[in-house]
Amino acid sequence: MTRNTSTASLRRAVLVGAGAGVIASLVMAMYAMLAAYFKDTGFFTPLYHIASLVTDDADMMTSMMADGQGGDAFTFLAGPAILGAMIHMMTGAMYGAVFGLIASRLRLGLAALAGVGMAYGFVVFAMSAYVGLPLAASIFDSGDPIKNMAEMAGWGTFIIEHLMFGVVLGVLVAAARTKRSLSAPETVAAH
Repeated sequence: MTRNTSTASLRRAVLVGAGAGVIASLVMAMYAMLAAYFKDTGFFTPLYHIASLVTDDADMMTSMMADGQGGDAFTFLAGPAILGAMIHMMTGAMYGAVFGLIASRLRLGLAALAGVGMAYGFVVFAMSAYVGLPLAASIFDSGDPIKNMAEMAGWGTFIIEHLMFGVVLGVLVAAARTKRSLSAPETVAAH
């Protein structure tokens, strides 16, 4: 019975972390898109940048050029935007699942887990910038746009995005834990 409970608990931690990672990746993407807009590189450019993992970088360049030349800051290309969002959310789910496992071993409150999440976000930044993105660029033969994503987005922006990802991830995982612990006594009392 303990092994089944332990397996179920780990499975739940992975699922909660993955779901929180998807939501945190959306918050991160919104920040990246606002940053791109204010840098005059096009609101949707970050999505096209991510999509260039498996497509060429023409859509990203089109978006950047349109905004940079005083044109449309909101150049929207549905296919690459959706592809970029999907890749980003899947990556967020993966990193979130790992965090869910880590957090399941920690007995911390919301604020402390948000802090651990922020530190985790920095680790995700470092792993992405120095290992994950160069490796993905090599595997998918996507070149400099992926390999040098942190530099192209701006190092400061890229770090802040990942710190935000981590904080939101930590808060959501802690909130799920709190919700579950609050509902647990009711479940026991009902049986």
